[in-house]
Amino acid sequence: MHAVSVSGLKHNPADALRQAKTAPVVVLNRDNPDALLIGLEQGGMLQAPGVRAALATALFRDSELSLVRAAHVAEMDVARFIAHLSRLGIPAIRLTAAETRADLDTLEQWLQSLSPTPAP
Repeated sequence: MHAVSVSGLKHNPADALRQAKTAPVVVLNRDNPDALLIGLEQGGMLQAPGVRAALATALFRDSELSLVRAAHVAEMDVARFIAHLSRLGIPAIRLTAAETRADLDTLEQWLQSLSPTPAP
């Protein structure tokens, strides 16, 4: 197990992450343990079935990752990740009513631009 102070973590986070690959790292705030860093590659955690998908799903659901980044974390293509979210009842696209109307207006304008104009 390793230990790092909050200021040490702030000044050199890469070192703490490197240490977490081999053993847990306790982050100390003065003399109080405040957080624990655990490398996900320890013991093959990321290779266990469903772990990457579950991690990506939770991060996407909580708006911590974009759809594309979450799909990459899950090691899925975007279409497959959207289907995965759908099975779980998680919307892949979150728009307000105003954004939806604006998108529909843009789509309508684009579709009208494709229509041939009547000859004079």
